[in-house]
Amino acid sequence: MFVFVLNCGSSSFKYQLLDMSNENRVASGLVERIGIKDSVVEYAPAGAEKIKETVDIADHQTAIRRVLEKLVDPKIGVIKSLSDIAAIGHRVVHGAEKFSGSVLVNEAVIAALKENIPLAPLHNPPNITGIEAMMSALPGVPNVGVFDTAFHATMPPESYMYALPYEWYEKYHVRRYGFHGTSHRYVSERAAAMLGIPVDKFNCITCHMGNGSSF
Repeated sequence: MFVFVLNCGSSSFKYQLLDMSNENRVASGLVERIGIKDSVVEYAPAGAEKIKETVDIADHQTAIRRVLEKLVDPKIGVIKSLSDIAAIGHRVVHGAEKFSGSVLVNEAVIAALKENIPLAPLHNPPNITGIEAMMSALPGVPNVGVFDTAFHATMPPESYMYALPYEWYEKYHVRRYGFHGTSHRYVSERAAAMLGIPVDKFNCITCHMGNGSSF
C-alpha cells in the first residue's frame, strides 16, 4: 500500500510517497513558486538521481497533477498506476479546539478548517487548497488531516489559558494551542525508543528549531 503525504504552503508544497509495506520512502520532492513565473519542480525517486525542472505552474492543482504524472511515468516513475495510492495524508497547521487527533477529511472537516482560518491565516488556506486539489486529482481516495495542534490537545485549562480577559477566549478563541506537534510527537517517541523507555512513562523536553521554533 502506498500513501502520498504532502505539506502545502501558499506558493509551494513538499511531498513524499511512502510504501507502507516496509515504511520506506519511494519518492519525494517539492514544488516552489506556484503561481509565479519560473516555478521549480523537484522529483527524487528513491535510488535514482533527483530531477529538477523550471516550468510555469499556475496553481496547486496543476502542481499536484504534474507530480502525480511523474510518479507513474514509464521511465522515471515508481508506481504502475495512481490507483496504487491508497491514502493521502495532509499536514494541517491549526485544528483549534475542534480536532484532537487525525481525522478522515470530509466536507464537514473542510468547513471546520475554514472556520479556523482566522487562527492561522497564513497556513490553513494553503492546507485546504492542497486537500481540495488532491480530492479533485484522486477522487475516492481517502484524505487524512494530521494537525500540528493535536499533540498539545491534552493541555489542561490552567496551562492553555492566558492571563487576559476571558471574553477574548470566548469571542476570539485566544489561548495557547501549541504548534509543530507532528515534530514534537516524532522526536519524543523516537527518543523514548532509543532510550528503551515506554512512551507513557517517558518525560522529556523537545525542541523544534526551524523558521518557526517551539518547545
